[in-house]
Amino acid sequence: MINPAELDLQEENVIKVTRVAKVTSRGKNFRFGALVVIGDGKGHVGIGQGKAGEVMSAINKAKEEAKQNIVKIDLINGTIPHKIVSRYSASKVMLKPAAPGTGIIAGAAVRAVMEQVGIKNILTKRFGSNNPLNVTKATMKALNDLQDAVSVSNKRGISIKDVFN
Repeated sequence: MINPAELDLQEENVIKVTRVAKVTSRGKNFRFGALVVIGDGKGHVGIGQGKAGEVMSAINKAKEEAKQNIVKIDLINGTIPHKIVSRYSASKVMLKPAAPGTGIIAGAAVRAVMEQVGIKNILTKRFGSNNPLNVTKATMKALNDLQDAVSVSNKRGISIKDVFN
């Protein structure tokens, strides 16, 4: 478990704010939902979702949930170790390492996660549904499923140099 108090967290990134109206005999009751990603730019990132009667309350709830869901991601020179495709619900996300100077080639939901985790060079593609919640969860699932070069080389019984060839 990662303690968010020990990390130097950046300002949260609000991915989406939704407004929901419940129609009653007395009129419409509005409530808000927020999807937030938070990270330190050095390999730690978390996402959270909050719902409340006011926008700021929803964002604060989402931020607190994101702090509880922080995970560590292994990075190599500002990018990911290998290509990965991940799926969550009807959304599918492909993440591919890129050469230095490429930048973050991604849509809004994936870009927010990549900026918070500290990835500088990556190529991404979203397939299927463009629902920001599902895309964000698919991205987090892909980042969690990444393997570092040392564990892959130990598992296969080859040198680290051979892993990248």
